[in-house]
Amino acid sequence: MQRTDLGLIGLGTMGAALALNFAGKGYRIAVANRTPGVAARFAAEAGALAGNIVPAGGLAALVAAVTPPRTIILMVPAGQAVDDQIAALRPLLGKDDLIIDAGNAHFRDTERRIADNPDLLFMGIGVSGGEEGARHGPAIMGGGAQSAWNRVGPMLEAIAARHQGTPCAALMGPGGAGHFVKMVHNGIEYADMQMIAEIYGLMRDGMAMGAADIGAVFQRWNEGPLKSYLVEIAAAVALATDPETGRPMLDVILDIAGQKGTGRWTAIEAQTLATPVPVIEAAVMARNLSGATALRSAGVQKFPAAQSGITLSVEDLEDALIAGKILCYAQGFDMLAAASAASGWTLSLPECARVWRAGCIIRSEMLDHMAEALTLDPDSNLAVSETFSALLRKHERGLRQVVSAAVAGGHGVPALAAAISWFDLIRAPRGTANMLQAQRDFFGAHGFERIDGLPLHHGPWAAAAP
Repeated sequence: MQRTDLGLIGLGTMGAALALNFAGKGYRIAVANRTPGVAARFAAEAGALAGNIVPAGGLAALVAAVTPPRTIILMVPAGQAVDDQIAALRPLLGKDDLIIDAGNAHFRDTERRIADNPDLLFMGIGVSGGEEGARHGPAIMGGGAQSAWNRVGPMLEAIAARHQGTPCAALMGPGGAGHFVKMVHNGIEYADMQMIAEIYGLMRDGMAMGAADIGAVFQRWNEGPLKSYLVEIAAAVALATDPETGRPMLDVILDIAGQKGTGRWTAIEAQTLATPVPVIEAAVMARNLSGATALRSAGVQKFPAAQSGITLSVEDLEDALIAGKILCYAQGFDMLAAASAASGWTLSLPECARVWRAGCIIRSEMLDHMAEALTLDPDSNLAVSETFSALLRKHERGLRQVVSAAVAGGHGVPALAAAISWFDLIRAPRGTANMLQAQRDFFGAHGFERIDGLPLHHGPWAAAAP
């Protein structure tokens, strides 16, 4: 068998696309798959790239094909399948060989695998961009030892997307840092998509706009501050026609959203870190509720439908989406900073923003400005940075108008509402947690701090207690 630069196990949609990307960049790659015959068929159908693809009949053949010290990428389903592959590979590998899990693993699993295999070089990298990105240039978020990245970084940078010539690939930190950053990316993706869907719903149900007109609005927005992959494809799907019925494609799609769990992981980890990400949490809730068909059916029968004819302009909607996006990303970057401090990763927030500028699902023009803002003021939340606080002052009114009109008319906008609520809490000179603390002291004698610094830490109700 001919020697190759690396090996890849798992030729599903993403694995096959990634293998072709490596081959297209001139790397020779050995490939294997659990199902017999898949690797041989894949190589036979690779066309002009077939010369750089070496199919292996099993793990031993794949390991034998890769030039030592070996790099082997796992593109298998997250969870037990990864542990099984590591266990099967271990007897076949040398001490300098490297396994890379490039699937959607939970970062805690990556941390565990590194801890459980101290004599094994192991990295976890997040790969974003879907099939198209994996094939032609994804965003890559690495996690693991610097020495391992030094070895494979040039290959990963070669296949990554590029923004103005700079590869969107970087080592985020040790251990599970890469998979953590990818998880937060996916959480933001959930929220970004949910806010777009809420704006679409207001245009459709509150303003009686047809899909073609909605698509035209998204197209126009994609030429301005909202220029992004998700707004671009929102326009494309709104303008698409169902070949079976001739109706707008959106009008024949069932309104139940699927998910693979990464958004849920983000919400759970945010609670663990005590770092609020309410826009992401609202997006996860909305996806879960979309599948609660029995409850939704009962709600339709018991309560009147939302009002049409709400008074909003397209400009209000654009302002709302701009402000909501800023607030959502501010929460996401705050979560990254909290995780970095808790785990000792020293994550670079500007680097995260730069890696996300191209190739990944949340790529957008705004991320370039976010990278600049986070570089200029790395210790401040994005919402209060010079650039984005000015943008929030400009677009806040639109978000407030949209949420107010939607709620008054009975239209669900959980993510947009969560964005403005978070914004109002961070800008309040005096919040309401004093009431919470007083109640906690009343029923549990938990004590509290006073604004005047006096040492009395319990209220008068404590003296009256039996």
